[in-house]
Amino acid sequence: MTNPLIFDGHNDSLLRLYQHCEGDPVGFLEDAGSAAGRGRGQLDLPRALSGGFGGGFFAVFVPPPRDLDPEDLTQSTPPAGYDEPVPQGTAARVALEMIAGYHRLVAASCGRVRPLTSRADLRLEEDSLLALLHLEGAEPVDERLANLEAFHALGVRSIGPVWSRSNAFGHGVPFRFPSSPDTGEGLTAAGRELVRACRDLGMVVDLAHLNEKGFWDAAELGGGPLVSTHTCCHALSPSSRNLTDDQLRAVRDSDGVVGLNFHVGDLRAKGPVRRQIPLTRMVEHLDHMVEIMGLRHVALGSDFDGALMPEELTDASQLPRLVAALSRAGWETEAIAAVTHGNWLRLLDATLLE
Repeated sequence: MTNPLIFDGHNDSLLRLYQHCEGDPVGFLEDAGSAAGRGRGQLDLPRALSGGFGGGFFAVFVPPPRDLDPEDLTQSTPPAGYDEPVPQGTAARVALEMIAGYHRLVAASCGRVRPLTSRADLRLEEDSLLALLHLEGAEPVDERLANLEAFHALGVRSIGPVWSRSNAFGHGVPFRFPSSPDTGEGLTAAGRELVRACRDLGMVVDLAHLNEKGFWDAAELGGGPLVSTHTCCHALSPSSRNLTDDQLRAVRDSDGVVGLNFHVGDLRAKGPVRRQIPLTRMVEHLDHMVEIMGLRHVALGSDFDGALMPEELTDASQLPRLVAALSRAGWETEAIAAVTHGNWLRLLDATLLE
């Protein structure tokens, strides 16, 4: 079977460039493990093209005041400081610097990294990749939404109201295991207005880090599909970050999409976080999503450059291993194509404006 191109729901490569490469595009255009790449990563252009990574959501994430490693967020009780609030002005400055880095990357790529801002851009190619700009946590957005259209003008086409910390728009789900995702209050009044405004602008609203109350608040607003770009199944892995079966059904009923997170901490059934999780575990989560939601609503959301990957899938060049695992599990070619790219492209075609 020819490996399909993959469109992915989430990566943190822009953060890696910002923190370790001073925003220099070479950190993505060259192998991130090389001297030129400066800063070992899981996703860069050479490995993307070799692994069939055709594009995805590129996150702009404002990190906590304390610098954290992904391993810091894999424990049952994360370290103090990871959920400290970030002032809006500080967040806006950092986000604008990262967005500038994104635009430098697009310009320096000579057409190999293509911005995704409208339906007309929805085209996967083997020798280039699509990059949709996403705000992971809306701290950069003014509470009155005064600068929301400015971020849209800069190319942002997806916003998660929160990361796993509280802000003016809602309450993020903390990193806990085992734990229910029902961890407190949901969207604020400003958060509800943000969801409505994003949908009016043709932007994806990402619920990946929102707690359960916030999820249901977004569902009650209606007006668009429910989307969680990088999440696993709570029924199989009781992480606070994962979606319950009732939440998965709500995504289905809204004609939304859930992207499977590759993070080992959210794939495990129990015990400590270990990278020795087989690809069959990822297939089990995908099978469960299909069982609850139907094939149309299931996709991938790796979290490359922002999480700990299974040892058999350490970077984007190894994505064909997941495709092979699906094939061995009896998935038909059409079903694999739907999950690897078709469902995200359908969702974006229904959401983005011309």
